[in-house]
Amino acid sequence: MTNVLAQPVTALLGRARRRWIVLAVAALLALAAIYVAAVLTPLGQQLENAALRGADQQAAETFREASERLGLITVWSLAAATLAVGAIGLLRRKPLLAAVAVGVIVVGQIVTQTLKRFVLPRPELVEVVGDYTGNSFPSGHTTIAMTVLVAVILVVPFRFRGLALLVVMTWATSIGAYTIAAKWHRLSDTLGADMVALGLGCVAALVLVRTGRVVIVDEKRRLRVVYVVLIGGLGLLTLGLGLVLGWSAFAFDITDPTIEWNAYLAAAALASAGSIGTALVYWWSWRRLEAA
Repeated sequence: MTNVLAQPVTALLGRARRRWIVLAVAALLALAAIYVAAVLTPLGQQLENAALRGADQQAAETFREASERLGLITVWSLAAATLAVGAIGLLRRKPLLAAVAVGVIVVGQIVTQTLKRFVLPRPELVEVVGDYTGNSFPSGHTTIAMTVLVAVILVVPFRFRGLALLVVMTWATSIGAYTIAAKWHRLSDTLGADMVALGLGCVAALVLVRTGRVVIVDEKRRLRVVYVVLIGGLGLLTLGLGLVLGWSAFAFDITDPTIEWNAYLAAAALASAGSIGTALVYWWSWRRLEAA
């Protein structure tokens, strides 16, 4: 049985607060760095345009599956997920927690759409063939998936967190790669969305710890360790694969069809690795802690 130590601010809570501050700042800096490197430099635009051209070489079935998966994310499904998150908080008799978790999802879309439509332009730095000039940074679909994941970590009780993440994380960390396969977004769009979700999740955690809604949980779940090892290994594998394939775009002619295909595979792998890494980092930040 879970032994929740509802005690005042302790050394552990103090470390957690500092951890969330550091992660929030790091997410903001990473968001800016990704935008500058991928959108505001000719090389960044060339690499991501090559990945988009490479996506044209994939099987039609892959493209159709990606589009269908992304098509399931609608205004109505987003509303249903948001209501479900709020309902969990209310069923736990924690209205503030419900409001904060729902706020992560809602504010995530406000931030993403504002940045994409009004704040962050995409200058035409390279000559392109096709409709590759539109701004899509950050990805709204990836933000939805990752903020729902963050909200689940916040609102679900500690004893059910592993089971909930087993379901939600598998879905959420695949959306970034699907957006690239469907040619809806670029790699930088998905990584930027990851940072938006991570930053907002840390702000939400700071609000909860500031209001005394975070407690220490004295319980270990060995099966969670196994799952973390497996999903972490998958993340490292996809990261390594993405880096190896991505390096070929630097070493060879970026307009070569084979290199464009490698660039696409690298972008899809790195998108998955980025989402997995972001999810695991935020999950880790709540180690032995629960919003209560």
